Amino acid sequence: MSVREPKVDEALAIAHGLTADEYQRFVVLIGRTPTLTELGVVSAMWNEHCSYKSSRLHLRRLPTKAPWVIQGPGENAGVIDIGDGEAVVFKMESHNHPSFIEPYQGAATGVGGILRDVFTMGARPVACLNFLRFGSPDHPKTRHLVAGVVAGIGGYGNAFGVPTVGGSVGFHRRYDGNILVNAMAVGVARADALFTAKAKGVGNPIVYLGSKTGRDGIHGATMASAAFEADAEQKRPTVQVGDPFSEKLLLEACLELMASGAVVAIQDMGAAGLTSSAVEMGAKGDLGVELDLDAVPCRETGMSAYEMLLSESQERMLMVLKPEKEAEAEAIFRKWGLDFAVIGKTTGTKRFVVRHHGEVKADLPIKELGDQAPLYDRPWTAAAPSPVLDPVSIVPPMPTDAALLKLLHSPDLSSKRWVYEQYDWLILGNTVQGPGGDAAVVRLGDGPKGLALTTDCVERYCEADPREGGKQAVAEAWRNLIAVGARPLALTDNLNFGNPEKPPAMGQLVGCVQGIGEAARALDFPVVSGNVSLYNETMGTGIPPTPAIGGVGLVSDVTRTVTLAFKTEGEDVLLVGGAPGWLGRSAWLATIAGREEGAPPPVDLEAERRRGEFVAALIAARQVGAVHDLSDGGLAVALAEMAIAGGVGATIESIGPEHAFFFGEDQGRYVLSAPPAGTAAIAKEAGRLGVPLLRIGVTGGDTLRLGRAAPVTLAALREAHETWFPDTMDYAQGNNA
Repeated sequence: MSVREPKVDEALAIAHGLTADEYQRFVVLIGRTPTLTELGVVSAMWNEHCSYKSSRLHLRRLPTKAPWVIQGPGENAGVIDIGDGEAVVFKMESHNHPSFIEPYQGAATGVGGILRDVFTMGARPVACLNFLRFGSPDHPKTRHLVAGVVAGIGGYGNAFGVPTVGGSVGFHRRYDGNILVNAMAVGVARADALFTAKAKGVGNPIVYLGSKTGRDGIHGATMASAAFEADAEQKRPTVQVGDPFSEKLLLEACLELMASGAVVAIQDMGAAGLTSSAVEMGAKGDLGVELDLDAVPCRETGMSAYEMLLSESQERMLMVLKPEKEAEAEAIFRKWGLDFAVIGKTTGTKRFVVRHHGEVKADLPIKELGDQAPLYDRPWTAAAPSPVLDPVSIVPPMPTDAALLKLLHSPDLSSKRWVYEQYDWLILGNTVQGPGGDAAVVRLGDGPKGLALTTDCVERYCEADPREGGKQAVAEAWRNLIAVGARPLALTDNLNFGNPEKPPAMGQLVGCVQGIGEAARALDFPVVSGNVSLYNETMGTGIPPTPAIGGVGLVSDVTRTVTLAFKTEGEDVLLVGGAPGWLGRSAWLATIAGREEGAPPPVDLEAERRRGEFVAALIAARQVGAVHDLSDGGLAVALAEMAIAGGVGATIESIGPEHAFFFGEDQGRYVLSAPPAGTAAIAKEAGRLGVPLLRIGVTGGDTLRLGRAAPVTLAALREAHETWFPDTMDYAQGNNA
């Protein structure tokens, strides 16, 4: 008995996430009322998650080119040239809504999806990172979400066999109803053996590869393009289920198949599943696509064309193959125990035609679906400028030593060891620097070359001034790469914002993109890939604007990298960048003074570049023992992290008001340690380049002495820094027992 399909009309289109105007536009485009399957297809292709209809206009202004950029935005991932015939392939994507509804599977499939984006290009993944934001630690759901997301990331990455080497974890009450789970993957490929999604040749077979199709994840992309209301939990069926072991087989089979010369084009089945992968391949190649869904391998019986096209079942690929290589390709996939099925062919019609049980279920113009989705210039309003706070007017509520201990024990600045110890960051044996430093460092092969990797964003800066916040997010990622001895090359971004139909939220997106673009140009740090996640809003409350930045840098010799740890006693402690003491929107102001206000620290991009290049030259010449960039918590927190990491204390002098000197978050600054015999030469070079440099103390002892404050033992610093996360999560696990 067949199931009667619902009547297709404007009301059903709106239920699918289209607006009334978009539905009418689609009806005019095809000249008739669409079938249910066609409505499902267009609702997937024209939603925010797939079409970027609210952001494309602004993303076009980002710098995406450089001599070392091989592939910018528009493919599965960005690609940069790192010499010696090698290329780095990387991207970051969000899985925010699924992870809130089902944290383990939402986070796990986020990792799986971004890994497929990388190896779809022909690259072998070498590292994963993440960027996570949760609600208030006191919210009844936060601990459950943290535990599930961390377990999902670790469970998938560890089983797949790729190290998770870095990330960022933060908390704020505005994420209570909408957490952020952004996953980043990095792979390495031969620069002359890259693959794209652009279909070529008429009559070539279209082949389905990987796991079978089920009903999980149907309308996942549509859910990701809508705000949460009171029925969020009812969206659980739209969350996919991942299998990292199948993905590992898929990786090996795909790389072997690519090496055989059989692949014309390849696209992973991510958001909107078979629909988006088929349409994108055809549209990019100016070809048509015909699919016969009777040939699709399914793990559930009675699946309709609508369900098969929109399913987001994991670990699946779509390829266009050379006809003469079809048998060889099938043998490779059968060897790996994976499904292989010819489900269609390319045509010269520029139509997307879908048949099921002998009936045409969809017949649509493919270019309009893939390339000509609606494009909106949404109205936006700029954020009102916040006042600049005079640090002298702010009375510190507690002494410097007490404030430092409280900051180290706060959710955002505490050690994230509890998180990253659940990830295997040593697998493959190439991790030179793992989580906990400014940037991770991964060796490439047996030679000296490596990659430095980081993820960053300070959302409280973006809230106060989106343009400055966007600049700062890029600048901090750049500094983190510099601080380990890398040459920053390119970035990927994940732009997490609220409802773009609200002018203030749209203004945050526009401002942050402007700032990202300015910084990327000034620092020669192009944007080569990324993701936009909008409608991060629950019951009308949006998240803080959070443009996460993933940075990639090249290390010419991993044995010459540096860490943030103080290495020995008796070294001079040097502050690069001066000490004005900016407290607006600082971690100290929020955590110690209880005030989330003021203008964020401005970013001088010319000074940022000059200072970074100065520090990079010192590292290359081996003139410094430890390097750490200054960010959240300012100088005091940076010094504490360096002392804890190395087990070596320091005595530091203060300049001006101590709370401003030690906790200000002025940009473009680094702390260095250097042998006293070399300090004069460093100071002379700084003077020649116009780089502010201060000698502020000396390493040694088992305490950290900050100005006139009482000394704090390294044991006390370590206790404060290391205990917040395990204490908080042990409490959660105990209550859930």
